Amino acid sequence: MSDTSITTDTSHDIVKRTESVYVYEAPVRLWHWVNALAITVLCISGYFIGSPLPTMPGDPSSSFLMGYIRFAHFAAGYVLAVGLIGRIYWAFVGNHHAKQLFIPPFTKENIKGAIHEARWYAFLEKESVKCVGHNPLAMFAMFFMFVLGIIFMIITGFALYGEGTGMGSWQYNMFSSWVIPLFGQSQDVHTFHHLGMWLIIIFIMAHVYAAIREDIMSRQSMVSTMISGWRMFKDDRP
Repeated sequence: MSDTSITTDTSHDIVKRTESVYVYEAPVRLWHWVNALAITVLCISGYFIGSPLPTMPGDPSSSFLMGYIRFAHFAAGYVLAVGLIGRIYWAFVGNHHAKQLFIPPFTKENIKGAIHEARWYAFLEKESVKCVGHNPLAMFAMFFMFVLGIIFMIITGFALYGEGTGMGSWQYNMFSSWVIPLFGQSQDVHTFHHLGMWLIIIFIMAHVYAAIREDIMSRQSMVSTMISGWRMFKDDRP
């Protein structure tokens, strides 16, 4: 789906063509922002779970701060997991852009494009690649850092959660029973889960920077596309 409009710059008598392409459907956009909120809650609460606040003064019965932090973490974890299942479902029933997130980007064209985009981010290229969906470098980053990273965090997170729900619970049977022995012991799972949180935080910072930078310097819209669903192009060159 696309829409082409003609605009005129009266101060310079230049006619410009702006083409827009509908890329991200409403369920994808909703998942993106709900997912962003869930990850934010998980990172903040996860940090305090790993580095607890000092002991609260007074009678313990008057304070349940760590309990609320853990509840927020567990609730956001469920939102993240259910959201990912829904997103995988939409990859099958949505448009072809909905599938892009889960496709390993190992093609000669993608590798060449990723190198070009890396040079673009390093200010060694004058122009970015013109893409309707994710650019090639973003495809590699989203698949390896985000998709595989989130799956790893969900699996290890539920394995740790299953220790609390106890043997016989579905969390323990599906995750704890094999994940903890695979890593060796519970503390090792805690360590890798915590390291995974920091990798996700680094990815988020790079993702936000890249999206804002692309909006300002590239040849297509970025942030507004994840709000409206429409990708706007700033020039007519391929």
